Amino acid sequence: MALKAKVLYDFHSENPGEISIAENEVVTLFSEEELEGWLEGENSRGEAGLFPASYVEIIRDHITSNNNGFSLTQTKVQTSYTSSQPHRGFGADSSSFHTSQDSDDDWDDEWDDSSPVANVPQGLGSSPPLHPVATSLPGRGSSQQQQAKSSATVGRNLNRFSTFVKSGGEAFLLGEASAFVKDGDRICVVMGKHGPEWQEDPYPFTCTIDDPTKQTKFKGMKSYMSYGLTPTHTNVQVNRRYKHFDWLYGRLVERFPVISVPHLPEKQATGRFEEDFLSKRRKGLIWWMNHMTSHPVLAHCDVFQHFLTCGADEKAWKQGKRKAERDELVGANFFLTISPPAVPLDLQEVESKIEGFKTFTKKMDENIVVVNTSINEFGRKQISGFKKEYQKVGQSFKLLAQAFELDQQVYSVGLNKAISYTGEAYEAIGEYFADQPRQDLDLISDLLDIYKGHLANFPDIIHVQKGALTKVKDCPKKEGELHDRCNIISFATLAEIQHFHRTRVRDFRSQMQYHLRQQISFFQKITAKLEDALQRYDDDQ
Repeated sequence: MALKAKVLYDFHSENPGEISIAENEVVTLFSEEELEGWLEGENSRGEAGLFPASYVEIIRDHITSNNNGFSLTQTKVQTSYTSSQPHRGFGADSSSFHTSQDSDDDWDDEWDDSSPVANVPQGLGSSPPLHPVATSLPGRGSSQQQQAKSSATVGRNLNRFSTFVKSGGEAFLLGEASAFVKDGDRICVVMGKHGPEWQEDPYPFTCTIDDPTKQTKFKGMKSYMSYGLTPTHTNVQVNRRYKHFDWLYGRLVERFPVISVPHLPEKQATGRFEEDFLSKRRKGLIWWMNHMTSHPVLAHCDVFQHFLTCGADEKAWKQGKRKAERDELVGANFFLTISPPAVPLDLQEVESKIEGFKTFTKKMDENIVVVNTSINEFGRKQISGFKKEYQKVGQSFKLLAQAFELDQQVYSVGLNKAISYTGEAYEAIGEYFADQPRQDLDLISDLLDIYKGHLANFPDIIHVQKGALTKVKDCPKKEGELHDRCNIISFATLAEIQHFHRTRVRDFRSQMQYHLRQQISFFQKITAKLEDALQRYDDDQ
């Protein structure tokens, strides 16, 4: 019997050998064996090829027992339990642990880029949790009594797979979060001129990413790309592979349920060492790093600092890895680290702001698609259409000059050369057009990519906050007790929204200024070329 799988997320093929699949589509698998995080199969349209293993869940038949004997049931088994694009995922179930926990193999040289640890989407509603949420500390016998008491008066969300539940938001709101928070782990929200915002970073820094270099291991049998990172607060270069970025991304998403962790550039199964792919990936990583280092909270969290500063000491690497994977301040306990202002929030006003931001992100997301489509189409025209047309005109001028040369009159020589040079000028202008998208349009596309990731994160962040508001409204007898905890979630959410807007204004202002300067320089170069051609006619007089 053919093995089937249900598609969790849309995937659009971009390379030869890949096939497109749509959410809820049932596909046929040729084999369960993954090839560097990809599966081979056939979609419902009969197209065969590769698609990401993490975008589907395998449908299996297995035997289950009941009171009357045995019955054959069908269940869906997700291919892996980890983190990557396109969605966010947080752990809330204490029975499920990250598969690489207490194992150091993932962090040493044997951890391959194709490891399943780095390849699974973070669907909050469908992916298994990444790490248990420590809603109470071991040895505190009263926690079960408190939980029972809370549950008796405040109803739990029946959908245990909702974002509000899986993020730990519900457990925190019900008073079930319990962990020791050190002063260094405290995250402060302050009241700024435009509302709640993260406390300003007193020690800002940046980090450069060098061009990747190809490295080998196993006596040249295995190749991989290594990126040199140099943070300005240490000025010491460390080398990282993409898998290390991916591991870090998973830890950050798990650690910060209401912070938008920027998405990493996507993987691809083929052409991983091609120049164009490596160039695009590096530009994506630079944007990712810029957004990480400019975030007051993410920039100084322990796991990110360990990623940036730990050198080649394997023992230190493994200690940092274990510490990150055993972090108690995840899920519900994350909210214990938030230190909000003493000023209470008007929850109706908060709800209004959240709805306004929800409308904003929806409209921004729609128009990012429009802009991306437009500039990609325009870029293609410049690379192929414009170049071809200018070269056609240039060649026609050169043919005209060749015809004029048949006259062989002395007074015609200067004109013939001028017309021929005009043809060369048009051909050069065609090359200018073909090269220009890499100087400006492609950079806008890279910017839009990083913001598409942020916009994909916010529905889940908003859902956590709205879940808290709804719980407060539904439990008027416990409103005072729940209100304070809801305040913390609201302060954190509004602070993240404020940071998003500030970063958005900074990035788009800077990128549009750069784009227009490049366009001005581009047309000035064309003008200079045409003026040079014009001068050739004056020289003949």
